[in-house]
Amino acid sequence: MKKNYFLVVLIMFVFFVISFLTNILGALNDKVSQSFTLTETMAGLLPFAFFIAYGIMSIPAGFWLEKYGEKKMMMLAFLFAFTGALVFALFPGFNVFVISLFTIGAGMAALQVVINPLLRVSGGETNYAFFSVMAQLIFGLASFISPQMYTYFVTNIDGGNVNKPLIGLMTTLVPKAMSWVSVYWVFALIAILMCVVVFLVKFPKVELQEDEKVGSRESYFELFKNKYVILYFLGVFAYVGSEQGISYWMSKFLKVYHDVNPDLAGADAVSYFWGLMTIGGILGLILMKLYDSKPILRWFTILAMICVAIGLTASAEVSLWAFPMSGFFLSVMYPVVVSLGLNSVAKHHGSFAGILMTGIAGGAIVQLLIGAISDIVSLKVGMLFIFVTLGYILSISFWAKPLVNNKTVSLKSLFSKN
Repeated sequence: MKKNYFLVVLIMFVFFVISFLTNILGALNDKVSQSFTLTETMAGLLPFAFFIAYGIMSIPAGFWLEKYGEKKMMMLAFLFAFTGALVFALFPGFNVFVISLFTIGAGMAALQVVINPLLRVSGGETNYAFFSVMAQLIFGLASFISPQMYTYFVTNIDGGNVNKPLIGLMTTLVPKAMSWVSVYWVFALIAILMCVVVFLVKFPKVELQEDEKVGSRESYFELFKNKYVILYFLGVFAYVGSEQGISYWMSKFLKVYHDVNPDLAGADAVSYFWGLMTIGGILGLILMKLYDSKPILRWFTILAMICVAIGLTASAEVSLWAFPMSGFFLSVMYPVVVSLGLNSVAKHHGSFAGILMTGIAGGAIVQLLIGAISDIVSLKVGMLFIFVTLGYILSISFWAKPLVNNKTVSLKSLFSKN
C-alpha cells in the first residue's frame, strides 16, 4: 500500500493532542482544589473521572472502529473532547468538571484505539517501529509543554498582563480567581480544529492485523481463564496508577510540605517529569536491544522507588528533582509490561490488548485511594501507596515467563562486524 506521510504527520499531531489534554491534571491539582475547596478524596475524583473512561471505553471503541472506520471514530473522539472542554469552560463548576473530564477521557481512549493501526498503514509496516518511537517522543514533548502553557496563562492572567498574546481575551472569558479555566478554552479550540482537519483528510482503508482486532466475546472468556492475563492487566493497572500517582500529586505535595509555588516550580516539576520520561524512553529502547527486558524492568523500577522515597523525605531542593527523575525510570515500564504480557499468550492478541488497555483505569482508582488515605492520615502517607503499585511492577520482573523473549544483540557482535 502507498505510504501517506501527510497522514503520518496528522497522526503525530493526534499523539501530541492526546498527551497535551491528558497530562495537564498534575499541574492543575492545587489550583482546582483551591477553586472548589476540595478534600484530597474529591481531588482524587478528577483523575478518576478521566481515566475510568479509558477502562470503560477501550474495548467498545475497538468494536466501533471495526464497524464505523477510522475517520468517523476520530471525528467523534475530537467532538467528545471539544464538547467536554467547552461545556466546562462555559460553566466552570466542580460537578461539570467531573463530567467534562470523563467526556474528554472517553474521546482520548477512542483515539488511542484508532491511531496505532492507522499509523502502521499510513507509514508502512517496515517503518512502523520508527514512527512509533517518534510518536512517543512527541507524546512526551506535549506532556512537557502542557504544564508550561498552564503557567503562562495562570501567571499572566493573575498578574493582569493583558497586553501579552491571548491574555486579554482569556481574562474576559474566565471567572475571577479561576485563571486555570483558560486551558480548557485552549483545549476546546484545539479539539474542534482537529475535528475539522480530520474531516478534510482522506483516509486509507485499514485492514486490521490479527493482533489489532478486538476479537469475539468468546475470546475474552477464554483469555480470562488464563491467570497471566489477569496478572498483566494488573501490571498495566499498577503502572498507570504509579505514573499518575506521582505526576498528579507531586505539585500539591511540594506546596504542602515545602511551600513550593504550584504555578511556577510545581508546574515545572510536572513538566520535567514528563520530559525526563521521554528521555528515559530513548535510553530504554537502546537497553532493550542489548539486554533482556526483565532485568531492565527490575532495575528501573528499583531506581524509580528510590527516587520517590527521596522525593517524599528530602529537602525542597532535592524533592524538586527527585520526583521528576522518577519519570526517567518509569519510562520503560509500560512498553515492557505490555510486551511481556502479549508475549505470554499464544493467541487472541487483539482481545488481550483490549484487556490490557482497560488497565489504564489504574490511573483512576489509585488516585482515589491516595486521596482517601491523605484525608484520613496525610498526603505523605497517601503517596506511600505508590510503593504498592511499583512493588507489583517489580514483582513482574521476577515471575514473568514470556513465550518469546525480546530480541537482543551483543555489543561484542556489533563491534566484531565493524
